[in-house]
Amino acid sequence: MVMPTAKPAPRYAEDSIRVLKGLEPVKQRPGMYTRTDNPLHIVQEVIDNAADEALAGHGRRIALTLHADGSVSVEDDGRGIPFGLHPEERVPVVEIVFTRLHAGGKFDKGAGGAYSFSGGLHGVGVSVTNALARRLEVTVYRDGQVARLAFAGGDVVEPLAVRERAAGERRQGTTVRVWPDTRYFDSAELPRGELLHLLRSKAVLMPGVTVTLALEKPGARDPETQTWLYKGGLRDYLRQSLACEPLIPLFEGEQYASGSEAENVAEGEGAAWCVAFTEDGSTLRESYVNLIPTVAGGTHESGLKDGLFAAVKGFCELHALMPKGVKLMPEDVFSRASFVLSAKVLDPQFQGQIKERLNSRDALRLVSNYVKPALELWLN
Repeated sequence: MVMPTAKPAPRYAEDSIRVLKGLEPVKQRPGMYTRTDNPLHIVQEVIDNAADEALAGHGRRIALTLHADGSVSVEDDGRGIPFGLHPEERVPVVEIVFTRLHAGGKFDKGAGGAYSFSGGLHGVGVSVTNALARRLEVTVYRDGQVARLAFAGGDVVEPLAVRERAAGERRQGTTVRVWPDTRYFDSAELPRGELLHLLRSKAVLMPGVTVTLALEKPGARDPETQTWLYKGGLRDYLRQSLACEPLIPLFEGEQYASGSEAENVAEGEGAAWCVAFTEDGSTLRESYVNLIPTVAGGTHESGLKDGLFAAVKGFCELHALMPKGVKLMPEDVFSRASFVLSAKVLDPQFQGQIKERLNSRDALRLVSNYVKPALELWLN
């Protein structure tokens, strides 16, 4: 009988260690950085950057176009991404933003930073979009000039070109056009319902900012266009979304720290909310942090629930409304509640890059401490 020859053990030496550089980690493990069922999240990263400009008070318009060739473009009228050389890296800043992980304008959260409140915290957002795109083009309008560059698979294929702004061209803003690479996604189609909800919610959370969606169709001369512009904010949105009439008037409010607040609360942090109680139908529960939708909730939602329960419990005890031996539970208060909550947190800590859940511990106390006294006043 011939004995099988033993396979030599795999060689393990210094050259066995591989260092992933640039955007390679994203291409190797895309699921660690984004949703891979469809490209919506990598498009949302571009939308979020445009929304951050509006949140910072520098833009009044966000326009998204679904092109007939499968690409998506996002246009804003913000300040425009800087395209001069980075003082340390000696590379155009706009190139760094799209090609380097953990590089961006959202890390400097202190006074004087470009973005005090934003959803960006990891500095990997649009670089992930670029890594998972077959092609990505950026055009920046800033300081009387127009800068353009293009990437393929995350690499620069058309280096930065800068020219003077022509007559009639817009003065400022950024346009990003992306062709998602279908190899990385289960489906190349953007879920239309989710996209519409995302754009509509941005308009709700930024009263006065116009959000548009244009849909190009092959053979059609003009695209189909939808526009959202809300002036009533959360109240209008919640009223329009409820399945039936609320039992009592809506409880709404907003409060932000003035700077002389308790420890661990920064100036400008706080929340806006609108709560409705209904007898029938499904409940609507939506929360956002710095305009980022947190579909899995988190500590800010827990703060809203905590504040509501504490206020109602205190009111019942004060007026002896509870029958003897009956204990009020949080679910008694919250089971038929619908709400829209928009929190502003200086340095939000999310669970993962897709930011579906807020984990910041201080956010629970922050929101609860504002909601509870407001509801106590409202009840009394």
